[in-house]
Amino acid sequence: MTHVLDPDALPGATPAVHAPLPPYDDVIRSDAAFRAFLHGLPGVDQVGAEARAAQLGTRSIKTTSKAWAIDMAISMVDLTTLEGADTPGKVRSLAAKAKQPDPSDPTTPRVAAVCVYGDLAGVAREALAGTGIHVAAVATAFPSGRASRAVKIADVRDAVENGADEIDMVIDRGAFLTGRYLDVYEEIVAVKEACGDAHLKVILETGELKTLDNVRRASWIAMLAGGDFIKTSTGKVSPAATLPVGLVMLEAVRDFRIATGRQIGFKPAGGIRTTKDAVKHLVMINETVGPDWLDPDWFRFGASSLLNDLLLQRQKLRTGHYSGPDYVTVD
Repeated sequence: MTHVLDPDALPGATPAVHAPLPPYDDVIRSDAAFRAFLHGLPGVDQVGAEARAAQLGTRSIKTTSKAWAIDMAISMVDLTTLEGADTPGKVRSLAAKAKQPDPSDPTTPRVAAVCVYGDLAGVAREALAGTGIHVAAVATAFPSGRASRAVKIADVRDAVENGADEIDMVIDRGAFLTGRYLDVYEEIVAVKEACGDAHLKVILETGELKTLDNVRRASWIAMLAGGDFIKTSTGKVSPAATLPVGLVMLEAVRDFRIATGRQIGFKPAGGIRTTKDAVKHLVMINETVGPDWLDPDWFRFGASSLLNDLLLQRQKLRTGHYSGPDYVTVD
């Protein structure tokens, strides 16, 4: 298993500070220094990580806690549509669901954000005006990340100008896997600058990173470069948001806050479809980094079908019986 630091020793979160951060300001002085730092991070015991994740996944919660967990999970959803066939009408429909997930129960929480392609961010912004629901847009040649840096930066600026207040970028996995860590870092820094006031979620695409050690290294690159969130996946590659990957990324954000005082958010995305999946992640959050992250400002689910299952489970707790799938809208 990875090294474990006492969660009770976590300091309070401080306002975001952009990279480089002490005591890491010398880390990025050269490719060699950055590589030495990243490969000097404690190694991940894959068997131990999988065993710990499996153990956390078996935890059960009582009915009252389940009701709280379902409402919390709904409030953490980035309700997402990222298809080539997306239309303004579909985005407006998704925004309506984000504002009122269950029309039969006005006490149902709103979701955290609607996530779309950048060219539709303006449609989402208009549909969500005055609600406090964020507009997230994917950028940087999502999902492949295969474009020049100039194109990626233009993609980000276009999404922000269209109304996005959160940007979900993808890292250059080719650069990462060939050891060009400083290139990956510098690109994230440039994207963060292009975001302006918009928050930046950095997608690692963990299914392509091969090892949990690489997941840890990529997490640190993203955090040192100024990312506000680290995110597992695009949802276009399998495997996506597995519990062992989430555990390693959460340990990274925990250790980063201990070292720098800066709190980073975490977003698992891809393959999280059921209430049971969501609860497993909430338990892992609480046990690994503590309740400070049990807040939509610090934790999100990237999902579409998850919301429907949460709503059906919520209706079950409220009415005592399961509703059919026709009781929720099809996204």
